[in-house]
Amino acid sequence: MLDPSILSPDAIASRVLHRDGLMLILDKPAGVPVHAGPKGGPNLEASFGALRFGLPRDPALAHRLDKDTSGCLVLGRHRKALARLGKLFSSGRIGKTYWAVVQGAPEADQGRIDAPLAKRNPNRGWWMAVDPAGLPSVTEWKVMARGAGLAWIAFTPLTGRTHQIRAHAAHVGMPLLGDPIYGAAPQGGPPLHLHARAVSVPMRESRPPIEAEAPLPPHMAATFAALDWQAPAPRASSVDEAS
Repeated sequence: MLDPSILSPDAIASRVLHRDGLMLILDKPAGVPVHAGPKGGPNLEASFGALRFGLPRDPALAHRLDKDTSGCLVLGRHRKALARLGKLFSSGRIGKTYWAVVQGAPEADQGRIDAPLAKRNPNRGWWMAVDPAGLPSVTEWKVMARGAGLAWIAFTPLTGRTHQIRAHAAHVGMPLLGDPIYGAAPQGGPPLHLHARAVSVPMRESRPPIEAEAPLPPHMAATFAALDWQAPAPRASSVDEAS
């Protein structure tokens, strides 16, 4: 059950990884949907009032993460910034690195998955399958560590399809730990082990990209500790309102 304190104004503000005049990068908690679904309920977007930092309007989502995925989430602080971010995401210019724990360690140390994805069922829009008639979808991956029949994988999606990493990982025989859709997660089993570790945003052509890294969520940190995997500390948060 979701702890409501995780969405308090102070708690949300404390999760800002980067802030400037155009955008925010937020460390999204696992288990929290980014916006309200048809039935309503707690969601991250409802707490954006705590992220104005002096501007007259709430920031808005520049992209989305699944409810059970944690980590770097990019927000635009006004209309022009959102338009710029939208173009960067749609053109594939924003670099994204995800960390995941997968079941069934691959034999290779790295690889590339080039497999088109399409909706498996028109009535379940968030349920994807590899389909030759689907949209081009490419994911690169690298093994960071192995142990106990599991592997820590760094995924780099080169396209941005719904559930891309989850569907691609399952397709090549290494489903994500805790994935109830593409894996074999039992009822009451571990949460989804997928984390948006890092993002790189070339917001201004004349400046280096804005980069941020998010710490592991508690459930993944516990798995890493149990397997003695050493994750490097994320880079410090940054604030540059002058930009």
